[in-house]
Amino acid sequence: MREKYPSYFAAPVPAFGDASPKLLVVGLAPGMHGANQTGRPFTGDYAGVLLYQTLFDLGLSNSPVSEHVDDGLELTGVRITNAVKCLPPQNKPETSEIKNCNPFLTHEIDQLPSDCNLFALGLVAHQAVLRAYGLKLSSLKFAHGAVHELPDGRKLYDSYHCSRYNTQTKRLTTEMFQDVFRVAVS
Repeated sequence: MREKYPSYFAAPVPAFGDASPKLLVVGLAPGMHGANQTGRPFTGDYAGVLLYQTLFDLGLSNSPVSEHVDDGLELTGVRITNAVKCLPPQNKPETSEIKNCNPFLTHEIDQLPSDCNLFALGLVAHQAVLRAYGLKLSSLKFAHGAVHELPDGRKLYDSYHCSRYNTQTKRLTTEMFQDVFRVAVS
């Protein structure tokens, strides 16, 4: 990777945002020309467009865009991470990668304030959260807009992933995405 793209971050992408959040957003994995390039989740790729605009519209960030790690973007009450920390082959994580990265997500969740809820962007993120809690994948069913109680009293909010595919096919609209976020931060 570094040979082909020497200026890319091309390493495990750390979480970004408020150190003591009220909401942890869990995405899928770094995008090839997004977080893998920039070193910040959802920065520099299409999926970040809707996410960062929504955070801005809800007063959770100081900017509606995220272009690079030195752009001055700050999040308030929100932290963003991924279920898989490194760029997966063909931009689609394999189960083994999800399992290998899960201890990192578990550690991130363990370090959160007790009143911090979780927000899963898609089924893979939802299942990664369940794994982090040691729950069966069938124990809490993923559905856009679903809200689940977790064993420690936190809530898990589900949304379709804010990918180009989901937004272009209208599986996920801006309104649908913002509605789930409004519930999660209320």
